[in-house]
Amino acid sequence: MVKYQDETLDRTFAALSDPTRRALLARLGAQESLSVSELAQPFAMSLPAIMKHLDVLTDAGLVAREKTGRTVACRLTARPMEQAMNWLNRYAQFWSDNLDRLAAFVEEDPWQLNRQLNRQTNPQPTPALPRDQASPSRGASAPGRKKSTPRGPSRKT
Repeated sequence: MVKYQDETLDRTFAALSDPTRRALLARLGAQESLSVSELAQPFAMSLPAIMKHLDVLTDAGLVAREKTGRTVACRLTARPMEQAMNWLNRYAQFWSDNLDRLAAFVEEDPWQLNRQLNRQTNPQPTPALPRDQASPSRGASAPGRKKSTPRGPSRKT
């Protein structure tokens, strides 16, 4: 199995795995630049918690921060997302090719496929044998399990 040693891609997907971080990125995608307090405003969490999420996004290279005086402005950086999209597109192409082959197979003879599916979902019932023609294996089966013995005396004094 091939192991990829791309830490940037790992950090990108780890950062994108959290819904709060994805929401922060969505807000930054809608605006060119927002201060940390503006970013934190709609979330029901503390400013230090938002800062921790922003640290993860910054470490992944998804957010750039710039401090001007006492205000820290954040903006979205797309480079790591491009790498993630390129990685995902390879697999999208794989699945697209496989699904195209499946569609071509299904469209070849739809009547044959319908007959096969019908046989799988509605199998013909097996007719019951009369009692005198019952399976011989039934008579040769082992006797049932022996019932347990009655309870022994208790140690009460």
